[in-house]
Amino acid sequence: MKIDYKKYPTPRMRHHTAPNLYVRYEDFKVLPRYYPPLQQNIDWALYFSNNQPPNVLDIGCGRGGFLLEFATQFPETNIFGLEVRKQAVEWIDDIITGEGIDNAGVLWYNSSNGLPFIQNESLESAFYFFPDPWHKKKHRKRRAFNIDLVNELYRTMSSTGTLFLMTDVPEVDSYQQEVLNVHGGFNFKYSLVDEWSLPLTDHENFSLKKGIPYIRAVVTKR
Repeated sequence: MKIDYKKYPTPRMRHHTAPNLYVRYEDFKVLPRYYPPLQQNIDWALYFSNNQPPNVLDIGCGRGGFLLEFATQFPETNIFGLEVRKQAVEWIDDIITGEGIDNAGVLWYNSSNGLPFIQNESLESAFYFFPDPWHKKKHRKRRAFNIDLVNELYRTMSSTGTLFLMTDVPEVDSYQQEVLNVHGGFNFKYSLVDEWSLPLTDHENFSLKKGIPYIRAVVTKR
């Protein structure tokens, strides 16, 4: 199924939202009124026609290009996206509803607060693509990929599950490997072109158009 995006005018939105939205809930003394709500339990019937939980997770799904393409290519798989920008989530949700894509869902949420709504060992795949690099050391706390998130991914991924990583910032790649090494429960390897059979992301298309090199990696449980 090909989506006619002309029916859904793209809203103007910044690449970054307010910086404090990337901070964990527990790090606030006073919570901003526009902070993404915490989630403990989710009624999956509100997102998926088969009433089943997701088996694929897209962390930081951005404007949803990859999520929507994946959902249409794999209609038997429930894919769930998390995104910290509310405007992006609302736009993606409009498309999901308008196109009747019943195996895709999206949530306004900060993944730094964990994944308590995802069941143990239920994910076949998780995607973490082109995260905000937050180059300055003092801003590293805004990186969602940390030991807490890796612990959650280890808990929620099946024994044969795969975490797919992609970035165009070598320092982010090194940082992610350091976090994975600290955890110790995963195997990491770079992916060859013929080992990667996933739809292109919006950022990936941009990188290809501009000739910007990027890194793909696959991570599996030990």
